[in-house]
Amino acid sequence: MCGIIGYTGKKNSIPIIMDGLSSLEYRGYDSAGITYIKNKEIHTIKSIGKIENLKNKIDKSLESNTGIGHTRWATHGGVTLNNCHPHTCNSVTLVHNGIIENYLSLKKILLDKGYSFYGETYTNRFQPVCQSFSFYFDKIAYRFQSVRR
Repeated sequence: MCGIIGYTGKKNSIPIIMDGLSSLEYRGYDSAGITYIKNKEIHTIKSIGKIENLKNKIDKSLESNTGIGHTRWATHGGVTLNNCHPHTCNSVTLVHNGIIENYLSLKKILLDKGYSFYGETYTNRFQPVCQSFSFYFDKIAYRFQSVRR
């Protein structure tokens, strides 16, 4: 079963998210990933198998105040790094739990519009849509940052 952990705040998000993902291990999963923001850039680390595999890929000195993590149980698409969450497209990062029943019709509509996909998961069907809207997400994020100051 999938699990999502996110954090934004004054503390380092990486150990908080990794501890959260570890607490979800009992639920079962086949892959895990984490996305974090560092120096205004989005970075993603993914692994197949145990959370320990993901932990081993993360530099112990890494710090970020914002991030999201995900454990995945493959219900659609193989157990591959491309299918592992989080998925990032431009400035938008997605994680998703559940099943999108009409994913084939959504995929066909998007393919007909010229979009392409790099993975086999339901969440990948949203990637092209987010790419189209990322301009607006960037504007909203900029305004949010301005208000926070």
